[in-house]
Amino acid sequence: MGKLIIFSAPSGSGKSTIINYLLQEHPELNLAFSISATSRAPRGSEQHGVEYFFLSPEDFRQRIEKEEFLEYEEVYPGRFYGTLKSQVEKQSEDGQNVLFDVDVKGGINIKKYYGDRALSVFIQPPSIEVLRQRLEKRGTETPEVINDRIARAEFELGFAPQFDRVVINDDLDMAKAETLQVISDFLQDGK
Repeated sequence: MGKLIIFSAPSGSGKSTIINYLLQEHPELNLAFSISATSRAPRGSEQHGVEYFFLSPEDFRQRIEKEEFLEYEEVYPGRFYGTLKSQVEKQSEDGQNVLFDVDVKGGINIKKYYGDRALSVFIQPPSIEVLRQRLEKRGTETPEVINDRIARAEFELGFAPQFDRVVINDDLDMAKAETLQVISDFLQDGK
């Protein structure tokens, strides 16, 4: 039976980079992404059950009513994203350590549901100012979008104390090493 590892962080904190490092360079951790469900249509070469489970908005709503999701969010009217309990259990029973990349509220909900079977990790930027610089350096967003992301980040930082571990990504290599150690310790514990 696998364990569960939850990652949350404000946009631009380096979370995706750290997750990709763990998945690509540390196969011994036996990590596998939780495959989320969405009500949006597949893009490009995306396949059902690989990148996402593609559900109709009606099917998604019915599953919400039946409490089949660990967490879900309606990002835009009729556009849902969520994590199915059954999929997490299947991956866990297959012996995978299931990795979640979710928003802070989703992360807190998943941790509450699984308790000690889950480790919640919050990747935190060293400061809001550094976060703004990182987002501006990307060159992919308008100033309005960056301001929205900064406002959301300030809100999300307030949830950091509710996570099991907070890793401050001031130096990426140190943040990677610290995250690897935290996860290795968690996976070894109780084996």
